[in-house]
Amino acid sequence: MNPPTIKPSNEAMVVKKSKFTLPLTWQGLFSILMFFYMYLPILVLTLYSFNSSKYATWEGFSLEWYGKLFADGRIFRSLQNSLTVAIIAVAISALLGTMMAVGLAKYRFWGKSLYRGIAYLPLIIPDIAIAVATLVFLAVIGVSLSIWTIIAAHIVFCLAYIAIVVSSRIAGLDPNLEEAALDLGATPLQAFMKVLLPELAPGIIAGSLLAFVLSMDDFLIASFTAGIGATTLPMEIFSRIRTTVKPDINALSVLLILGSGTLAFIAEYVRFKSEQKRFKS
Repeated sequence: MNPPTIKPSNEAMVVKKSKFTLPLTWQGLFSILMFFYMYLPILVLTLYSFNSSKYATWEGFSLEWYGKLFADGRIFRSLQNSLTVAIIAVAISALLGTMMAVGLAKYRFWGKSLYRGIAYLPLIIPDIAIAVATLVFLAVIGVSLSIWTIIAAHIVFCLAYIAIVVSSRIAGLDPNLEEAALDLGATPLQAFMKVLLPELAPGIIAGSLLAFVLSMDDFLIASFTAGIGATTLPMEIFSRIRTTVKPDINALSVLLILGSGTLAFIAEYVRFKSEQKRFKS
C-alpha cells in the first residue's frame, strides 16, 4: 500500500516562489537613482577620454589623448609640484596632528576646550577665507610667494583633518594600555612608541591619506599662495579649460579619479583591518 502523497499548501508554494523574486522597494530605487546621478558624469568622462575626436561627438575608440598626456611636460611639472606640496604638508601635519591629538586626549590644561575648537576651525571655515587670510598674513610679514608658501597654507587644513581622525581613534582605545606598560617598567617614550603608536597607526594612515587627497585636489588656496613657477596640477587644469575642455584633460581626470579611488580603498582597508584586529583581541 502506497503512502498518501501530501501536496504542498498554497502558502508553501508562495514562499517557495518568493525566493526567486527580487522585489524593488522605493529605498532601493532611490539608491539606484542616486548612484546613477553621482556616477553618470564620471562614466561619460571616462568614455570620452577614449574618443578619437577632440569635440563632443563620438567618432571612435582611440588612446591618442593618453599618449599626448604622457608626452606633456607641463602636466608632469605641475604634477611634481602638487606631489611635493602634498607629501611635505602631510608629513609635517601627521607629526603635529598626532602630537596634538595625544596631548588633547591625555592632558588637562586651562583653555583646553577653546584650543580644541580653534584647532578644528579649518574644517568649517570656507577655503576662500583661509586663502585670503593666508595671503594677507604673508604680505604683512613680507614673505615672497613660492611653493613653500603653498605648503605652509596646506599644513593648516591637513593638520586639522589628521588630528580629528587620530582623536577619534584615541577615543576608542583602552586608556589603561599605556598605564599598564608604565607599571611594567617601560619609560613614557617606550610606552608611547611600543604601545600607543601602533594602536594609532591605522588612524594616522587614514587621516594622512585623506589629507593627501585634499591637498592634491586643492585649487583655491594654492592659487592665492603660489609663486612664479609653483603651478600645481589643479591650477594647470583650470588654465586649460577656461575656453573648452580638451580630451587630454579628460584622460588626466580619469587617471586622477583612479588614483583617488585607490587611496580611498587603501584607507578603508587599513581601517577595516584595524577594527577586525581590535575585535579579535
